[in-house]
Amino acid sequence: MKLLPLATFFVASAFAGLGAEPTFPGLQKVLTDAEWKGAGLDRLTPDQLGVIDAALIRHVAQVITKITTPPPVTPEPGTTAQENAVARSRFWERFGFGKGDGSGWRDLPPMKAKVTGWQGANRFSLDTGQVWEGVEPIPYEILGATVIIEARPLGAFALKLTEDSVAVRVRRVK
Repeated sequence: MKLLPLATFFVASAFAGLGAEPTFPGLQKVLTDAEWKGAGLDRLTPDQLGVIDAALIRHVAQVITKITTPPPVTPEPGTTAQENAVARSRFWERFGFGKGDGSGWRDLPPMKAKVTGWQGANRFSLDTGQVWEGVEPIPYEILGATVIIEARPLGAFALKLTEDSVAVRVRRVK
């Protein structure tokens, strides 16, 4: 169904924008009248629309949780709580972007690299050997282009084609 990816994008945009409402306003307020009627949503009952809105909210909450939560570090037998905290902070260091405490993200220089290939619908590889994936759909044709990946707060990253282009949220896979 083509509607779900489109709706997910709109819901994610509503949650991610600065000054966004703390709750999802409903699919009808997010879509234009033409999109609403073109998708056939004008024929649904309020209860059916509520089910769709609830599913979108649940999906976006799961995606945001997955993106912002590092995987748990299994403590080795006989380790202290301090050693476990150090292991968790080193999780982010493995990705080459400093410590996981979130401090100093503005001080990190942007990474520039050439996109060498696609690995699926929204995953791409760089000439550095790294593999990245779009958290949201990547609207650019980036194959062969030199892209800029910048650090963002809370361990997040953004992809840009140029300094002036719109940023797309990405995460490093490898």
